[in-house]
Amino acid sequence: MTTGPSTELRKTPLFDWHSSHGGKMADFAGWSMPIQYSSIVEEHLHTRSSASMFDVSHMARLEFRGAGANSFLNRLLTRRVDNMKVGQVRYSLILNQQAGVLDDVLVYRTAIDARHSCYWMVVNAGNHQKISSWIGSQPGGEDFEWIDHTAETAMMAIQGPRAVDLVKAQLQAPLDELKYYHSTRVAWDDHMVLASRTGYTGEDGCELILPADCAVEFWMQLIAAGNGQVKAAGLGARDTLRVEAGMPLYGHELSETMNPCQAGLGFAVNMKNRDFIGRTALEAIKAGAIGQQRIGLLLDGRRVPRTDYPIIAGGEPVGLVTSGTFSPTLERPIAMGYVQPEWVAVDTRLEVDIRGRLEKAKVVKLPFYTRDG
Repeated sequence: MTTGPSTELRKTPLFDWHSSHGGKMADFAGWSMPIQYSSIVEEHLHTRSSASMFDVSHMARLEFRGAGANSFLNRLLTRRVDNMKVGQVRYSLILNQQAGVLDDVLVYRTAIDARHSCYWMVVNAGNHQKISSWIGSQPGGEDFEWIDHTAETAMMAIQGPRAVDLVKAQLQAPLDELKYYHSTRVAWDDHMVLASRTGYTGEDGCELILPADCAVEFWMQLIAAGNGQVKAAGLGARDTLRVEAGMPLYGHELSETMNPCQAGLGFAVNMKNRDFIGRTALEAIKAGAIGQQRIGLLLDGRRVPRTDYPIIAGGEPVGLVTSGTFSPTLERPIAMGYVQPEWVAVDTRLEVDIRGRLEKAKVVKLPFYTRDG
């Protein structure tokens, strides 16, 4: 007798805590994840004003070590890693041969001991198996090893203006001295924590990778130590926060049919004196017509645009919304989408077809929100 693949959702080390503290659980990329605890708007605004904790253990965590890790990752990624110093973190892309985006990732260079270092890579949950297969299919894997640490670790993000001070006190480490997009290893209660000054909300904060068996204890202690300043938040608020911050989400603003030029991610591509998968195709794209490009839209009314709603100019469709929400910070509907190049200029007037009714909008510069105003 044969059976089909299991449809049981994976659970993070914090699953039981979420379930027992009012987390509304839902399927996200094959994981049972908390979407919200109170309301998305309340959790969003608390993040902007104080600090929130997000369980992001569903994201994959891969380690690369050995003499050949430098050259392998240099070919795999759109940004160099060989010039990264220990403690640096870089945002990068993984492309296919046609320059379509397979995933956007964070790469950490971190110390193994006083003489040796390695790389960690954080991969989107929905792309875990695809990227693992892609890595395994590439040549040049004889002089390094890569290890999938997703199952035995947890990952959490503490975000907001009070986040760094709260985590600093809990870890008893000078995280406020850590530069943005840098990381450090910190000992906590006999456990080693990889702490980085990174996030996906537009706020300051930290992301922590730590052993799965101490995740609940750390989570609970930080909430208790925060004395109401830090609260658990779900993926719903994380999404509205990242839209306000103009950050792309794989499966929405990024896909294998979109290239970095279209997505406005040229800063994440280093082409000088190096080769990487997708470079040849990307050169041809840059030399020719890029195609549709990512924009931000601020709507005049109160109705909220959603993914795949048509963007209209002169009565004709010119693109599609990729992400849309009501912005709790701006108190206006906002959206990102892709349109033809002639419609990308800031202040261009467009419309969005929201269930058969056209709503007026204008193109605005991304991001919609920055913590510096």
